[in-house]
Amino acid sequence: MKYKDYYKVLGVPRDADTEQVKKAYRKLARQNHPDMSKASGGEDRFKEAAEAYATLKDPEKRKAYDELGRRPVGEEFAPPPQWEQNFGTRPGGFGDMDLEDLLASLGRGRGGGRGAARPIPGRDYETPVPLSLEDAHRGTSVNLNVGEGPGAKTLEITIPPGVADGQKLRLRGKGGKGRNGGADGDIYLHLSLAPHPVFRTDRHDLYFDLALAPWEAALGVELEAPTLDGPVVLTVPAGTRAGRKLRLRGRGLANGKGERGDLYAVALIDVPGTPTEAESELFRQLAQVSKFNPRSGGSGPKQGSSSA
Repeated sequence: MKYKDYYKVLGVPRDADTEQVKKAYRKLARQNHPDMSKASGGEDRFKEAAEAYATLKDPEKRKAYDELGRRPVGEEFAPPPQWEQNFGTRPGGFGDMDLEDLLASLGRGRGGGRGAARPIPGRDYETPVPLSLEDAHRGTSVNLNVGEGPGAKTLEITIPPGVADGQKLRLRGKGGKGRNGGADGDIYLHLSLAPHPVFRTDRHDLYFDLALAPWEAALGVELEAPTLDGPVVLTVPAGTRAGRKLRLRGRGLANGKGERGDLYAVALIDVPGTPTEAESELFRQLAQVSKFNPRSGGSGPKQGSSSA
């Protein structure tokens, strides 16, 4: 198991009295409670503070904790021999416990003189799960490695269709095993969507850039547009301007309720980078006959040019 410095977690000296311990815990709890703070890591700091307080407020647990000695934070260690003499021997020793569970097991110590051990709930696990856009849309299965040491296990988890970026899924009872009748812990999956080479997401709607030649935008055109289900025919109306959103209804992401978002093609007008002489001549002819002036906000007589 790994050593945790509960005094350091609460920010109190090792000779702090119970009132100092309580005051320090209340301050940290207010700062980091999930309902009060959205700061990164706040929930983890809240849990650490609660774990430290549960030990240091209990005279017997605190005495047993102090008997473990001082070690570098995170150092692997095993309880000294006197622990088994003072608090009883558990089947298999203490190798599969963590520090919190070890101190919580004192109720079965001293040869069981204090009665039955208290239930110890299993540990919760949180893990990030990156997904491709296609997997989020159609659903997929992922393999997760959960736990550490002898208690580690691999689970095959089904991700349902229609999950969204930032969504959190809870797998009840799939976490660490409870002890002494305690409930098994949960697994929390934090889902994130990997960037896609074509599509951008807005919840269950999708967007992509549709490059059009000037004549396609002016005259209209039918062309193939990409979707998550393969290409479809998209009709671009005549007179389509840059920035116009052409909607393909129901071609976005599944939402997990039997419905889908929409797909939007955002029109971009592109021109030849190096036009041929024939193309240049045609553009010159268009410039001579067209009355369109984009800087006037519509068609109309051309304005004279001026230099800045």
